[in-house]
Amino acid sequence: MNSDALGGQLELFLDVLECGSFSAAARRRQLTPSAVARRIDGLEQTLGSPLFQRSTHEVRATPAGLAFAERSRRILDELRLARAEVVSLDSAPEGLIRVDAPAPFGRRRLAPVIAEFLAAYPGVDVQLRLIDSFIDQQGEHLGQVDLVLRIGPLADSRLVATPLAPMRRIACASPDYLDRRGIPGDPCELPEHDGLDWDGLAPPHAWRFAIDGQIRTIRPGRRRMTANNAETLLFGALAGLGIAHLPTWLISEHLLRGELLPLFCENGLPPPESSGVYALRQRPAGASRTRLLLDFLKSRFGPVPPWDLALDNSLNRS
Repeated sequence: MNSDALGGQLELFLDVLECGSFSAAARRRQLTPSAVARRIDGLEQTLGSPLFQRSTHEVRATPAGLAFAERSRRILDELRLARAEVVSLDSAPEGLIRVDAPAPFGRRRLAPVIAEFLAAYPGVDVQLRLIDSFIDQQGEHLGQVDLVLRIGPLADSRLVATPLAPMRRIACASPDYLDRRGIPGDPCELPEHDGLDWDGLAPPHAWRFAIDGQIRTIRPGRRRMTANNAETLLFGALAGLGIAHLPTWLISEHLLRGELLPLFCENGLPPPESSGVYALRQRPAGASRTRLLLDFLKSRFGPVPPWDLALDNSLNRS
């Protein structure tokens, strides 16, 4: 088995572990659930040990699967570093990489990683364009740019999507608001509270919670502020206006500092959504410098992004 095939199998295994089901991992990888099951079966046969306990609704890692997951993450990190070193030694990458990304994610998460990438590869330049709307989130400008970062469901199968990070969303509010209005014990109490919500079309997984085994959409009863921008809703939550339901990549530092308090996280972080953060590109992959940046982003953002890892450790200590 070559290194690319091995890396693909390990990444798929970690996707199943993180998503908790073959079907969710299949959506992330744009495969069928049966194809995911066959590949996991093949990996288990190769290893000679079951990695998952399967049931009708979910799959859970066996003790051997959990141990293998830690080893897999280390192997993937080494493969990515080795690939980057080979490219660097073979011919120092040069040229311009053009990237479009959503503004909030670009400012908070992407820009620092790109700065690190440019420091490592002095011959490369990056043109980063941050966009505040959903314009070009399907990748219409590919050809003018090399990569488009996309957060949310993917619609255009003509493009190649590279998963960069899973997406989780947490209901949260400021300590001041919760002192005044009380802490909701479960999502069914949200209609009794003030909220900060999307103006118009909300993200597909906003305000969706698992209640008695079913996914239900439950919102606060009064919308103190609506906006079409996630950072605006964050500012409202920090000001004590109400409860918001926001992605962890946006709010993790505020949660860790206690400026916001997480709700409904007694059992740890919520499961990842069926869609996440992707880099879109045309076929074929393009210049080697673009592939190098993709590998660099994957190594920094996945399979468990640093903002989720810090939150998970914090919740487990609580």
